[in-house]
Amino acid sequence: MTSMPGATSVSPALPTLRPYQVEIARALLRLVFRREGGSISVEIARQGGKNELSAQVGLLTLLTHAARGGSAIKCAPTYTQAAISRERLARRAREAGLGALVRSEGGALRCGHASARVLSAEPNANVVGHTADVLLEVDEAQDVRPEKFDRDFRPMAASTDAPVAFYGTPWGADSLLEQAKASHRAAERAGGPRRHFRFDWEQVARCVPAYRAYVERERARLGEQHPLFRTQYLLEVVHAADRLLDAATLAQLEGRHARLRGAVPGERYVAGLDLAGPDRNGVQRDRDWTVLTIARVAPRAGGPALEVVELQAWQGEPTESLIDVLADRLRSVWRVRRVAVDATGLGGPIADLLAARLARGVVEPVVFTAERKSRLGFGLLAAAHSGRLRLFDGDGSAEWIECRRQLRMARAAYREGRTLQFDVDPADGHDDYVLSLALCVAAARRESGSRTAQGRLVQTEEVPA
Repeated sequence: MTSMPGATSVSPALPTLRPYQVEIARALLRLVFRREGGSISVEIARQGGKNELSAQVGLLTLLTHAARGGSAIKCAPTYTQAAISRERLARRAREAGLGALVRSEGGALRCGHASARVLSAEPNANVVGHTADVLLEVDEAQDVRPEKFDRDFRPMAASTDAPVAFYGTPWGADSLLEQAKASHRAAERAGGPRRHFRFDWEQVARCVPAYRAYVERERARLGEQHPLFRTQYLLEVVHAADRLLDAATLAQLEGRHARLRGAVPGERYVAGLDLAGPDRNGVQRDRDWTVLTIARVAPRAGGPALEVVELQAWQGEPTESLIDVLADRLRSVWRVRRVAVDATGLGGPIADLLAARLARGVVEPVVFTAERKSRLGFGLLAAAHSGRLRLFDGDGSAEWIECRRQLRMARAAYREGRTLQFDVDPADGHDDYVLSLALCVAAARRESGSRTAQGRLVQTEEVPA
């Protein structure tokens, strides 16, 4: 097996681990072998090797308990994630030449009288009746609901007081991982042994030079203040509710380019179109606006650079005349390559009518589900934090003023499953310009084929040394 820089071997038959992985493995295996009970929590930056660590600990636990027996259980937020962990453990056994000893049987991996099983921690998963009398592991613990763990999983380790390991990266302050971490740090402050292990991306990069280059590209793509970069690489917790954009990011959005009134030959343009919803509380003056954002696209490493060159808004416009105006602006005035259109509810038929008047593939209908809107929000944050998004220089227009007001007032709420909800409090007005801008960013990424920042990133493979 190829060793990693600075790696230390836990077992001659297995791939070598990095020093920080060895430190964690020794602490956990000490609890397993000495039957000391208790728990540990582990935060390692994304793609830093927590799954490899867990697989090797799991295999060693199987091997050392083959004669006397015992069961280990690992749960994950979804069954897919759990199945990935099981396959990794089976693969490590085969690579170590132990395929004849470690076999799959009845949904579990078995070695002699010992077994290892993976289970889903989804809210509706039926897992009652299993026992973890040797080891209980919780993968992506920040995404496992505390009440699910306390009700269904924690009792599995009760009969033998088996140790519990919580793995993950931070998210919300009330997550299962944060609860475990707080308990462990309190015990450490009281003089107990180390129970919380934290290794951010720079600590991982000291062992793996290729990892440093990888994370630096992610930082350029997302921006260091993006919630996904902060939680998965800097290992910071995000607040449950906060402003979508801080003052520094709002200032960074200010561009020096001029507002345009039509396409410049040779330039590429995309658009975002947020369609007005129904009147609020039946009050006509409180109607939403239909907002069109036009942006110039320029290639850039990490994702396209966007310069917003026009903002237009309509309120109370009849549907037929509005479609005529929009089709003309998008086709003749701006010659856009792609426009992402809010196709939620009544927006669906309007998006279809608009698509019929433009070239094939230009209109991308976007239905605002919670997951899709979360992806839009993360994409907007990535463009803003990385410096790839700029608004035209202030001209004092009503559109310029309202766009910046909405961006300043927009709120962010970080939900379970690494999802983002963003809006403007109705008491503070509308969020049409924010949504139109987020749609414009999505149109640019689709048109250029770039990746989109989104939540629920599942760690499946490690970055090679």
